[in-house]
Amino acid sequence: MQNWMTQIIEQYSYFGILLMMALENIFPPIPSEVILTFGGFMTTQSSLTVFGVIMSATIGSVIGAIILYGIGYYLDVKKIEKIVARWGHILRIKPADIHKANEWFDRYGYWTIFFCRMVPLIRSLISIPAGMTKMNFPLFLLFTTLGTFIWNIVLVMAGHLLGESWEDILYYFDLYSNVVYVVLAFAGVAFLIFFLRNRKADA
Repeated sequence: MQNWMTQIIEQYSYFGILLMMALENIFPPIPSEVILTFGGFMTTQSSLTVFGVIMSATIGSVIGAIILYGIGYYLDVKKIEKIVARWGHILRIKPADIHKANEWFDRYGYWTIFFCRMVPLIRSLISIPAGMTKMNFPLFLLFTTLGTFIWNIVLVMAGHLLGESWEDILYYFDLYSNVVYVVLAFAGVAFLIFFLRNRKADA
């Protein structure tokens, strides 16, 4: 996959970066760190500029985020409620639980969007619950763009500064990703335990 992505960037320049970043948001397994660090490296070997790579990557990311927001908007909370009302007993989830999650996202959603745009895997998927909760679209766009812009600057500059050693950064981002996944796994287990205890207390 890495060779395919680098070939697209070499062949299509800024548009290749934009396209790859849009796809990366829609299909999270595509690693943004490869696209961005290689793009940064290419600024030392071609006519590409750091500013141009950052901007094309940011535009591509935002396009992908908007598509996922639209998917979440189409699903919306009411459709999820109907699914939960019919099948929620299997997972011991009630429609009221969906409302609680919705309220939490309404309260903290904007900053969640901002920070999650710098977390592997979640940085893409976070756009779906934003759409489901009908988050204010201009604010969603603002916080998405800001978080994405910071993420892109860091990785493009890393690739630019490392030059031909740009692939070295991938090792450290693999470590960062693994740490994030472990933390998320523990957080998921803790949330599940907390959720089940609350449900048992309410029963």
